[in-house]
Parts: sequence; structure tokens; C-alpha cells
Amino acid sequence: MTPVTGRIPVLDVRPRVRDGELPAKAVTGEHLDITATVFREGNGVIAADVVLRGPGGTPAQRVPMTLIDPDADRWSATVVAGAEGLWTFRVEAWADPLATWRRDAGLKTEAGVDTELTLHEGVLLHERAAHGENDITGRDRREEVRAAIAALRDTLAPAPAPARLAAVTTPRVTAALGRYALRELVTSSRPLPLRVERRRALAGSWYELFPRSEGAVVTADGRTVSGTLRTAAARLPAVAAMGFDVVYLPPVHPIGTTHRKGRNNSLVAGPDDVGSPWAIGSPQGGHDAVHPDLGTLADFRYFVTTARGLGLEVAIDFALQCSPDHPWVTGHPEWFHHRVDGSVAYAENPPKTYEDIHPLDFDTDFEGLYAEALRVLRHWMAQGVRIFRVDNPHTKPVHFWERLLGEVNATDPDVVFLAEAFTRRAMVHALAQAGFQQSYTYFTWKNTKRELTEYLPELTRDSADFLRPNLFVNTPDILHAYLQHGGRPAFEVRAVLAATAAPSWGMYAGYELCENTPLAEGTEDYLDSEKYQLRPRDWAAAEAGGRTIAPLITLLNRLRRTRPALRELRNLRLQHTDNDQILAYSKHVGLPEGGTDVVLVVVNLDPHRVQEATVTCDLAALGLPADGTLKLRDELTGAVYGWRESTYVRLDPAHQVAHVLTTEEAS
Repeated sequence: MTPVTGRIPVLDVRPRVRDGELPAKAVTGEHLDITATVFREGNGVIAADVVLRGPGGTPAQRVPMTLIDPDADRWSATVVAGAEGLWTFRVEAWADPLATWRRDAGLKTEAGVDTELTLHEGVLLHERAAHGENDITGRDRREEVRAAIAALRDTLAPAPAPARLAAVTTPRVTAALGRYALRELVTSSRPLPLRVERRRALAGSWYELFPRSEGAVVTADGRTVSGTLRTAAARLPAVAAMGFDVVYLPPVHPIGTTHRKGRNNSLVAGPDDVGSPWAIGSPQGGHDAVHPDLGTLADFRYFVTTARGLGLEVAIDFALQCSPDHPWVTGHPEWFHHRVDGSVAYAENPPKTYEDIHPLDFDTDFEGLYAEALRVLRHWMAQGVRIFRVDNPHTKPVHFWERLLGEVNATDPDVVFLAEAFTRRAMVHALAQAGFQQSYTYFTWKNTKRELTEYLPELTRDSADFLRPNLFVNTPDILHAYLQHGGRPAFEVRAVLAATAAPSWGMYAGYELCENTPLAEGTEDYLDSEKYQLRPRDWAAAEAGGRTIAPLITLLNRLRRTRPALRELRNLRLQHTDNDQILAYSKHVGLPEGGTDVVLVVVNLDPHRVQEATVTCDLAALGLPADGTLKLRDELTGAVYGWRESTYVRLDPAHQVAHVLTTEEAS
């Protein structure tokens, strides 16, 4: 039987997705921890490196690993990939005879055991290192080692063994030898893939708006007339001013009239009802067309150009479903499910039914449907779109997405796909592994301390190798009871959590106005939902009347741009509090210029009452002094506090729902 373990076991290398069958994920500049279990028989000293190789045959980077858990023989190194593309990494371990000798020689010399023999062994090892079996370069470094060897031999004048030993264990000699002076029994893990993508695949602030509502007007006879892509573009400066990076548009395509839904999802539509944008397709066009009420393709390009000029990227909905009036229904009937009576099946999630939407059948003409989906994507990419929010991807085959996203990203690696899959965890994970750069999450339903302390580590640790979460605080479909009953403080709490816990977060327009009226008690649907009707908002009046939390959102987005720790995913650490209504967590990351960026967040989850707690932080784990007082600045108020390992906090939701603290200085 051929051994499967190398001379020095290198096991459980991570990150690893499906045992290396699929690449783990990272973005340019992201701090990624590579870990492995490394050990050997006996007690000889070993060392390990991560060997990271970039795309296109770029020279390998070698990053030293550190033993972080001696009991488990767990080693770690933090690497930073500097270019997009497919990378590989492996862990290389070796026996270090010089380090082993230094350790043993010190013990033997102190005990007077085999002193001369031990020192002679040291001479031989150092001579090997000085004669080329190492990475020593430069005359001065070699001379440093040779002088130490001479002292170790002590050929000129007898000297005590400890003094001779000290000559070859000085910091200067150790530095001259370096980590690679002598490497024996070198063993390497197999290379594992790492997909490195652009920063937007990990970090960004998303704002969702319905363009037909922006600029909509009420006529003299009481009719509401749709806004257009050009009137919606007038809203973009305000979106950019709040610090958002991405503006996301629901489907902009023609909407069917057959079985069109009326206001509040009523089954009968009136003559002026505009229908759901997700009921895509009419005689005026399908997935590659713009709704005539919104304008033309030229107007869409104007919207994209205007957004880009403000530093915003445009994301659009990619919803593979059709209204009964879509050209595909008659042109490609084989792409749809048919019932036993011959009718085209509509979408349903019993007992719910969606008579205005037909799902697609991927098993009848997979290749034809695939080719059309790829054509539609490339059509919108040609209009300047580089981000797609994919509607209900979990209702389509996983292998369809793996192939489609792979083909797009092979030619256009900057294109980002966000999976809107509120479904079983296995499917969510499978879609992320299939290539989706980002995923919606269950965050909207995680509101208690217990829920958050269980879920946030899952997102930032357990699934972080392949799933990048986007924490939307609301959507046109989801108005959680916490927001319905918590008033303005609830909206502030959820914004702070989403904006600081993960690198990507999002909100649907109206959130800043704390819109929280449900269709009915016990539902998560909005009353007068914008999915089914035009909903113009008077933004200026809301701002003048103080009925907006836009200033808080602006501040949170500014912090996300200025604090590197908030743009990382894997660095969230929960901190202890003695109150079930107070949640505390920290994020920290090393800075290229040295030092550490630290953000400590403490949130009152109770939007109704004052809550108090003692927060106990593991300061050493944050790279901060374990003793003394930390000087922390609250970025939400500007106040500066002295913070110790255990610190009392009091948060009144009527005035301040959270502390977002950053390091001023440590003393």
C-alpha cells in the first residue's frame, strides 16, 4: 500500500472547498488566513510556509507560518493576493536541524551533558549552512556565520561551553542564517485553488430603487404617471451622497398584462395598475428590452453613465421567468412546463400562486435556454452592467449556474453575480460554490442576541471560504416584525449591524424613512407595496421634517470606506456581555504601514428600552495591550472613552442605539 501521508504530515489545509475540487474565494487586498495541521514524530523542530502562486506563472510568494495552537499542531499564515485570477497555494513543511540543535544545545550545555560532542555537531551544521546549502547571500552575512563557527570551535583559546554556544546563537547570527539555512525532509501539500476577484465581489453598500417611482407624478385627475430612467437618474446624487457604491434596479423590462396583479397583490388589476416588474415580457419585448414607460436603451445607458460619474455601479435584476405575454411563450413553448390540459404552468409555492409568472423548464431544451440566457447577460453587459442580482436562482439547476457564471467570468472576470436565494442552507451553499460572488442571507430574520451570536460566526467563519454574504436590512418582499414594531430605533439598530458586521450590506429605498406599515399583522409584506404600484416619495419634505435616518446611513458608509477592518469578512470576533439585549463584537486587521485597525461595536438590540451591560473584551486577541486603558472614539457621537478589559455601557435607544468605537491610542 502506497503511503498517502508525506514524510512530515501536512494535513487539513484550509481554505478548501469540496476537498479542493472548487476554488476558495478571496478578493484583491483581502487578508486570508491559510491554516494547516503540521507535525512530525519525535521532538525535532519543524517549520512551515505558505507558497502562494499567482496567475500567469508569476513568481511564487513564500509566507512564514506560525504555530497558533500547540495542542492541535495547528499552523497559520495570513496572505494577501494582489491580482485577480486563479491562484494556487500549498503548505510546505520541513525539519529545521539548526533550530533543533540550538534548543537541545542550550539544554545540554546547562546540564553539562555531551557538551563537546554537541558543540562539534553545531560546527558541522553551521559549516553546511555557510557553504551554500541555504539562502545566505552577501559576503558580510557569510563572514558573520564563519566568525561564529570559529568561536564555537574555540581553536585559539579555551572558553567555557556556554560562551562558545552564545557566539552562534546571537540575533545577528540567527538573522544571517535566515529561516531557510538548512531544510531537511521537505514535504509539501498538494496545491489548492484560490479564485481572486475584484474588491466589489466582497465589499460594497447597495441601494435598491424602483426607477418608475422616482419622478412619478400625480396628474390633475388623480392618476399617477410613471417616472423614467432619466427622472430616476436625478435621485442618484442623493444615493451617492449617502455613501452607497451600488444602485440596484429591479427588472426594467416590459410587463405583461395577462393575469396582471393589482395593488397589494390583488388578483384583479385596474386599468391604471402597473403590475409587477418580475412579470417580465409583453408584445413590446422581453428580457433584452426596456419598458416603454421607463424609456429606451439609450436612456438606460444614460442612467448607467450618470451613476458611474457619481462613483456608483449599476446592478440590474436577472430574473429567468416570464409573464404569459413574453415572446418566449409563443416562440419557444418547449422552454416551459405544461400541465395535463396543455396549458402553460404558472409559478406557485403552495398555497401561494403567481398567475402572472411562468417558470422555465430546464430539462426540455437546456442548450437553447442556456444560449438565450447567455445572450441576455451579454446584451446588458454591453450596456455597461457589470453586476447582476439574480432572482430566485435556487429554482433553477445548480449546474446551469455553474456553467453560465463560469463562461461569463472566463471572459469578463469583473462581472459580479448576487444570488437571491432565501432557501435551504445546502442550496445556498451550493450556489455560492457554483460561482455566485455574493449571496443574500437569513440576516433579516436574525434579530435576537442568540440568533446573531449563532449566525454571524457561521457567515464570517464557517462558510466564508466560498460564500460572501450581503446583509440586506429589508427588501420589497421582507418587512420583518422587528421593523414593524420597533420604530426608528429598530431601523437604526439593523443598519448598524448590517453595515459593520459584513463587508457588503444593502437596503431598499424607503428604509431611510423608516417605512414600516405592513399589509396585515403577521405578514412581512408592505402595505401599498411598490412591487405592484408607483410610490413616489417626497424626499425633500422628509429631510426637512427630520423623518429620515439618512445621516446615520451616511456616517456608517463613510466609516466603511475609511476603516479597513470593516471591509474584511473573516475578522469578526464576538465579545462577552452580561445582558441578552446587548451584543458586542470587534473587527480588526493589520495595516500595510504597521499597526492594527480595530473597530468595536456594541449594540442595544432592544429598540424600546434602555439597556445596561458590562462588556468584557479579549484585548490581546485584538492585537492591543492586555493591560492599561484603551482610548476609544465613538464614531457615532465623537465622544472619547477610556476602555478597559471590562467596561460598563448604557445605551438608550431614544438617543443612541450603539457604540461604534475605534482606536485612538493605547496606554
